[in-house]
Amino acid sequence: MNKTVRVTLVTALLLPIFFAAHAQSSYLQYSYQFYQKFDDELYSTKTRAHTSLKPYILSDSVLIKKYQTLINAGSDTLSKHSWVHRKLFNEHLIDVRKPDYTFFADYLPDYTAGEDILNHQKTWLITNGYQLGGTIGKKFYFYSSGYENNAVFPSYLNDYISQLVMIPGQGQDRNPNSKEKDWTYVTALVSYTPIKYLNITIGNDKTFIGDGYRSMLLSDFSAPYPFLKLTANLGNVQYMAMWTYMQDPTAVKVDPTLGNRKKWGAFHYLDWNVNNRLSLGFFEAVIWEDANDAGNKRGFDFSYANPIIFLNPIELSNGSPDNSLIGFNGKYKISNQVTAYGQVNFDEFEFKNFFSDPSSSRNKYGYQVGLKGGGIFNIPNLNYLVEYNAARPYTYSEISSILNYGQQKEPLAHPFGGNFKEIVGIANYSYKRFDFSGEIDYARYGLDYNGLNYGKDIALDYRTQANYKGPVGTNQANSAYASTGNYIGQGLTTDMYYAEGKIAYLLNPKYNLRIELGALYRKERNSMFTDRTKLFTIGLRSSFRNIYQDLASYRVHQ
Repeated sequence: MNKTVRVTLVTALLLPIFFAAHAQSSYLQYSYQFYQKFDDELYSTKTRAHTSLKPYILSDSVLIKKYQTLINAGSDTLSKHSWVHRKLFNEHLIDVRKPDYTFFADYLPDYTAGEDILNHQKTWLITNGYQLGGTIGKKFYFYSSGYENNAVFPSYLNDYISQLVMIPGQGQDRNPNSKEKDWTYVTALVSYTPIKYLNITIGNDKTFIGDGYRSMLLSDFSAPYPFLKLTANLGNVQYMAMWTYMQDPTAVKVDPTLGNRKKWGAFHYLDWNVNNRLSLGFFEAVIWEDANDAGNKRGFDFSYANPIIFLNPIELSNGSPDNSLIGFNGKYKISNQVTAYGQVNFDEFEFKNFFSDPSSSRNKYGYQVGLKGGGIFNIPNLNYLVEYNAARPYTYSEISSILNYGQQKEPLAHPFGGNFKEIVGIANYSYKRFDFSGEIDYARYGLDYNGLNYGKDIALDYRTQANYKGPVGTNQANSAYASTGNYIGQGLTTDMYYAEGKIAYLLNPKYNLRIELGALYRKERNSMFTDRTKLFTIGLRSSFRNIYQDLASYRVHQ
């Protein structure tokens, strides 16, 4: 067990927390599947809640009211039931509520069995987990969840895991030489709200920025990381400053006894609700290495301790070797049922070539546009989303993997990395304790192959470009800035088709315990191979974590 896992487990035991006790100070663990159920209230033209910074802290009255409705869905409070009935269908396993403190704890089972009928493969997942938490007074809350997992995945996910030795968005595979995967997933945090305008949180978890399903700025896809986060709420303005400590298993180890190379990150995000309909958000991030290839320890750079947004790019313009990314997030509520949203990021931007030659490799950026809403057709609890995402080749990559925009080999933003475009549609409908959801996804991207870098894998040095057109005999790695002719889909052009549907019956809303039936179809096709999956699953599931299955390959199958 590596040092990071040990620290996380100790933190989880020392900082047991809270998910659902006193709503005025609750922490709402992020999961898109759960959060979309807030859309009809949060994206109404009658409200002015901040929606793009997640996880939410339950302080807005509209959010609190909807949350209470969801965690008590179908609860029978009129008749008396046995202890077993109440714990199975209505309550936390342990639930203590006192005037000065609260505490709760749950056992989280996650068992599924499935079969890929096209590849004649059995799949399964066996997870034993927990969540526990509590509050102390009205200013402190704390939360932890942990999962021990074993699984056999369908072949396309197994290929992904074999390439990265990572379970998608979860953690490192402890059994890389077997089809049976083994991993641990733990989150923990403690939060303090000294005044109603400021929240301070420290822990090991993820942050998502955006109003869509994907994020081109910062998502919940990668494995959790240690962080310190300050969040200020000043009416129409919400501001976040966060510092993180991450790692990169692909970087050359300076000292094998010290484990993976480490890197730091500083993130700033300002969200301004101009009025009930329009919101504008401004984002920046800086990544720097903890120690270089020679083993020189840099540590935390206190020049990045400044919490003011957009001061760091000024400092970077003076010759800093670190990796910076800036971006924009916005939304506009067209009506109570329709909200338009979007994002754009600039990982690197060369103005003189942006219009004259947009194919320059130095124009590394991504963008998103989408529509979403709740209560469509005036049907309560019917939510939808249609979204388009794209990123140019080499976006999120750097001159070395230790500086890239990733955590433990996986992207911090969109799961596909760079060199892709995607359109995704999602719908969800809840009726009493029944839940119906569906997703359709089409993507085109360029895979790296023949040992060449076409811009999808963010771990590769973006100077080693496959289509470099410099003078014969020049050093490609040093001259690749002149490279042009880049386009989305270059390399091994690949199309992915993905469709998934789920039907669930909610047993206990307090920790999302449910019986779930699922069906998934995925096809990945290019000139070298065609891979198909048709998977049917049944399971007893719980928790609010995201386990992404709508993924693209990173490179050609070995």
